[in-house]
Amino acid sequence: MLDHLPVLSLIVFAPLVGALIVLLLPGSRSNWLRATAIVFSLVPFVLTLLLFAAYQPNVGGGEYTEHATWLSVAMNGEQFGPSVSSIKVAFDYHLAVDGISLPLILLAGVVSTMSALASVHIRKRWKTYYSLFLLLLTGIYGVFLARDLILFFIFFEITLIPMFFLIGIWGYYGREKAATRFLIYNGLGSAAMLLGFLILITTLGFTAVGDASGSKFLFSGNYDVILSNLTDPNAIANIDDEQTRYFGLFFSEQAKWGAFVLLLVAFGIKVPIFPFHTWMLRVHTEAPPPVVMIHSGILLKMGVYGLIRFVLFLFPEQMNSWTTVIAVLGVINILYGAVLACVQKEFKLVLAYSSISHMGIVLLGIASLEEVGLQGAIYQSVSHGLISALLFLIVGSLYERTGTTQLGELGGLARAVPFMSGILLIAGLASLGLPGLSGFVGEFLSFLGLFGSMKTLTAIGAIGILLAAVYVLRSVLNITFGALPEKFVGMKDARFIEALPMIALAAFIVLLGVYPSLLTDLMRNGFGVALEHFQTRVGG
Repeated sequence: MLDHLPVLSLIVFAPLVGALIVLLLPGSRSNWLRATAIVFSLVPFVLTLLLFAAYQPNVGGGEYTEHATWLSVAMNGEQFGPSVSSIKVAFDYHLAVDGISLPLILLAGVVSTMSALASVHIRKRWKTYYSLFLLLLTGIYGVFLARDLILFFIFFEITLIPMFFLIGIWGYYGREKAATRFLIYNGLGSAAMLLGFLILITTLGFTAVGDASGSKFLFSGNYDVILSNLTDPNAIANIDDEQTRYFGLFFSEQAKWGAFVLLLVAFGIKVPIFPFHTWMLRVHTEAPPPVVMIHSGILLKMGVYGLIRFVLFLFPEQMNSWTTVIAVLGVINILYGAVLACVQKEFKLVLAYSSISHMGIVLLGIASLEEVGLQGAIYQSVSHGLISALLFLIVGSLYERTGTTQLGELGGLARAVPFMSGILLIAGLASLGLPGLSGFVGEFLSFLGLFGSMKTLTAIGAIGILLAAVYVLRSVLNITFGALPEKFVGMKDARFIEALPMIALAAFIVLLGVYPSLLTDLMRNGFGVALEHFQTRVGG
């Protein structure tokens, strides 16, 4: 069914079409605007489900690759050396899917659709909100599907612009400061990423073709070409010293380490890794709940994806040398986030520090350098995305009814809103890793992957699971049990448009908890081939 369709392009650009339609609709018709946003959030989600159904893990996603050159520049090669006949710099439109990106695309489809439904609480400037919302989705899908470094960077930057305005216009009291801090931190990360990508493109993004008329070189940001040049020790065998001087085509350790550190910092800010986390706390507390659903549920996972795709796979030797550092940073994230979550009086801050802690578990999975640990990192990313989206969806609904998320001002809501209280309990139990829910599987695989090589750090990190039970149960029980404040008597439970995304997210959390093979089977192909190259290059 999908064989003859540019399904990846449809997934990426369907929300952009929706954004253009929103701009053409009357600004006063909030129902039209909301319906359009929901439909064009649902379209890529449905396409992703069809792609998931058709995807064969043992074959991979090669048949869905879309590749075209959208800009090329030819240069006279003589200025770079007498043996160089021509140089061509190409910028490719290259989309692809594999067992690593597909689970994250599925996550994006679920969370973005539920966030569109949750946007019912947005009260002003609907046309601007929904157009920015749909533009953000285009950037998100593009990031997970792009296989050209420059194209990846463009989509990554596209996500920053709408997020800045979505936080700054529709957020709470400190929204301007939160939006500014978001832009500064992520802008610095983008600058580091661009510099790292340029090093990769100018040193490794080439294809050399020798003939009687001299050598011809094609430069691009093609991920597969760069990975091939890194993997193949004979990649520059036919390039003489003079050409090397002109092009900077070298495999020096300095260049590798420079690009490695730049990309580690760039994606570490996005995860975020301690101490690059302060901007995220402001976003979680000041942005409107539907936007935080996307930010916590999807955007943080762009950092995880970048660490695996561009840091781990491209720089296995450097990553192998830094596994202990990455694991230590993961443990710091886990314990720092968990301890501070235990003492917060604001529920949104509890969830913010909880996100820091859960991202630490992802780092442990990455640091393991084992397939089971890396599967755990992706699984934990998907699980946390669903759980955090559900928690912030409930936060938004409770805030609309109570006007507060201070734990000291809430209580006894199980009597007033039993449905939302029950969903909150499910989300909380999933967050603390209860078996049978998705949170347990991601945590188990991540810790299992690291246990073989770093038992002590794994044991220390596991303390975070115990602390998670403390801050989750403390918050959930404080909100749902106890005396019900008189001003909340008669408060209405979730409406259908609120209950539908709550039920859907809870269902996915349970489904992945009882049937984890839905995702783990997908990931085998993506990690299997990559880890073969990894072991070859590190001498394993």
